[in-house]
Amino acid sequence: MVNLTIDKKPVSVPEGTTILEAARSVNIAIPTLCYLKGINEIAACRLCMVEIEGFPRLIPSCDNVVAEGMVIHTNSPRAREARRVNLRLLLSQHDIRCTKCTRSGNCKLQTLTNDYNLLGEHYIKDLKQTQDDFSNPVVRIENRCVRCMRCVQVCDKVQSMNIWDLMGTGSRTTIGVANVRSLGDSDCTFCGQCVTHCPVGALQERDDTGKVFDALADPKKITVVQIAPAVRAAWAEYYHLDPKFATAQRMVTALKQIGFDYVFDTDFAADLTIMEEGSEFIHRFTHRDRYTWPMFTSCCPGWVRFVKSQFPRFVGNLSTAKSPQQMFGAVAKSYFAEKIGVDPHDIFVVSVMPCIAKKSECAQPTMTDACGDADVDVVLTTREMVRMFRGEQILPATLTETPFDSPLGTGTGAAVIFGSTGGVMDAALRTAYHMITGSNPDPDAFSAVRGMDGWKEARFTIPGAGTVRIAVVSGLANTRHLMRALEKGEVSYDFVEVMACPGGCAGGGGQPIHDNMELAESRGNVLWALDKAEPVRFSHENPDVAALYRDYLGSPMSPRAHHLLHTDHNGWKMPSEK
Repeated sequence: MVNLTIDKKPVSVPEGTTILEAARSVNIAIPTLCYLKGINEIAACRLCMVEIEGFPRLIPSCDNVVAEGMVIHTNSPRAREARRVNLRLLLSQHDIRCTKCTRSGNCKLQTLTNDYNLLGEHYIKDLKQTQDDFSNPVVRIENRCVRCMRCVQVCDKVQSMNIWDLMGTGSRTTIGVANVRSLGDSDCTFCGQCVTHCPVGALQERDDTGKVFDALADPKKITVVQIAPAVRAAWAEYYHLDPKFATAQRMVTALKQIGFDYVFDTDFAADLTIMEEGSEFIHRFTHRDRYTWPMFTSCCPGWVRFVKSQFPRFVGNLSTAKSPQQMFGAVAKSYFAEKIGVDPHDIFVVSVMPCIAKKSECAQPTMTDACGDADVDVVLTTREMVRMFRGEQILPATLTETPFDSPLGTGTGAAVIFGSTGGVMDAALRTAYHMITGSNPDPDAFSAVRGMDGWKEARFTIPGAGTVRIAVVSGLANTRHLMRALEKGEVSYDFVEVMACPGGCAGGGGQPIHDNMELAESRGNVLWALDKAEPVRFSHENPDVAALYRDYLGSPMSPRAHHLLHTDHNGWKMPSEK
């Protein structure tokens, strides 16, 4: 242990602890902008400078470790003025028109500027003459960037994609897309982890709320919205509401107030996905010699983009089942349109997702199976939906509960856990067990796939089928390790679930942003608790899914089901394939 003094407080911490973490251990706050523990500890912003007695210069606290007997002052006049100067330098190259930024009110730089009373004009503005590109799901706005390097480090260390890189020198230093001219030319998965870890508004999702408001105002359009499982665990964080109060049914009420004609639950389509994907797995498992192994889930578009660009020889191992989002759109513009007697071209389908990559998925040319139009017209992130609520002056704390509309609004416990890592595998095994044995397992029999470990393995024996070797992985760096192990023959599995974002959709790139806080686990726990409380916890027991097969699709993997609910992953190309 090392003993030192910080702001007159005695501190004792393990050797190797940084000054910043030592201060935090005794509740002394030192401001930071670039710092991400274990990911970005490079002192790029210089806002964490502290004064140490006997040292001639101030030093950054985030990348210097403690030493025995140190006497540190975190708020001395020198330290305070250094922070003010460094903030002014950052502001000189930052677009300070905060009212037009999606992060206004939730921006680390904005908060620090106010904390240090830097009101008014500071330094000559040195903004670049650039044209921002809004054609991709992820948008980078050059003049908001503070060169903190968080996006670079998250993309490299957490997601292993190396999309962002430092370019230029001196005053010309900036962040750009590595090796290609634009983000659209890169193999970016659009996972959005760079967005949720950016401390300012330099990275954001493309805002599609205007398209939705236009559709809501069009009397010819029948507006249908679906809500993804993980959204219900996070949507009311902006309003500081308890998750137990912020139910999905209150979200339904808010969306109805905005003007949507029908509000449905993506949980319905998640159950449908399990019926198709589970049937596909059983078919492959019982005809092993016809397929290459393992079979991979295909629910996550970030993962699909990853495997197509990084490990293309495994594309054939993907389940052909569409994601729940796309299955819902196809069913809405076929079965549902027929059921309510309307032209499917008049139905406008909106998805509310915890994911930015879903914006790319819905635009794929292979996702037009219902009527020739895009099966899903617009995807909104959780953040975009909340911005719509704020613009409509909706106060969730005052809302009553409204049930989802029928017949695409019924979900099970197995569906709601799709939003957490391990959830798709858990749900699939529950139904696969029933399909093979004719009886239900204990719904908690597959709990070994749960938890926040980045790479989990398990074996389960299903009577009549044998032992199924499974793996669950989340985060693309973990996924890369798994894929390389598969390539080398170091591991062997039958079924693998992959989620691009650490912790699954609960930690998705479209979720509410809380700086320096990772909430995937706590949000995922909300979803597992919802599953536990559901009276129906098996996808094959969803009555509306059963009615869909009985009245329209026939059976899982039928010709009609295959046309509407499955896709060709080779039917579109990543930039590196073109």
